[in-house]
Amino acid sequence: MASVLLGKHYKVCFIASLGGSDALSKQQEMIVAVATRTHFLLESLDAFIFSMPSPVNKRRRALYPVVRERAQLADSLARLLGQLGLERREKPVKSLQEHIQERDREKEASE
Repeated sequence: MASVLLGKHYKVCFIASLGGSDALSKQQEMIVAVATRTHFLLESLDAFIFSMPSPVNKRRRALYPVVRERAQLADSLARLLGQLGLERREKPVKSLQEHIQERDREKEASE
């Protein structure tokens, strides 16, 4: 349950950084969904790796495969975020004309 809430939190943060859900295309929403899951998996792998005594297999003198897989996930997340854009975007603001038209439509609908 906590992991579901954490995943939703990541998604809300990603969307807010991109200017809100109204500013996103369906394709961007799909990339945000994949990036959210990738970020969650990356955080889980980090927790697992940091709980290990050492990320290096001393017998083979090499990193454990999970460390390499974590690096691949990090690269994947970086590519996804690059597609979305790394700069923070402001939420689009309606013009005064649009705001007045929307208010008038709401008044007409309520009458």
